[in-house]
Amino acid sequence: MTSQSYSFKSKVWLYEGPQASWHFVTLSEGQSDEIRVVNADRKKGWGSIPVKASIGKTTWRTSIFPYKKVSAYILPLKADVRKNEKIKEGATIKVTLEIGA
Repeated sequence: MTSQSYSFKSKVWLYEGPQASWHFVTLSEGQSDEIRVVNADRKKGWGSIPVKASIGKTTWRTSIFPYKKVSAYILPLKADVRKNEKIKEGATIKVTLEIGA
């Protein structure tokens, strides 16, 4: 299977769970629908899909996760990525994802 690349802009939001706070960005529903269909065979635990993510000069391997509240995938932003790229909650950032790379 070939790799796919997706670029999008999204606002950083905070999810506060019982033991931690997590920063995320949300893919569009259209991109999420395409990813869901094309990558059905790549799904891992909790429906996650492994990706290579890039923001600014920072690239890392992670996964996107389905988020039922908005019928879209979400990308978690690790603390070191946020620190390296000076990303704060509420900022709109540009993200590039590669699936199958």
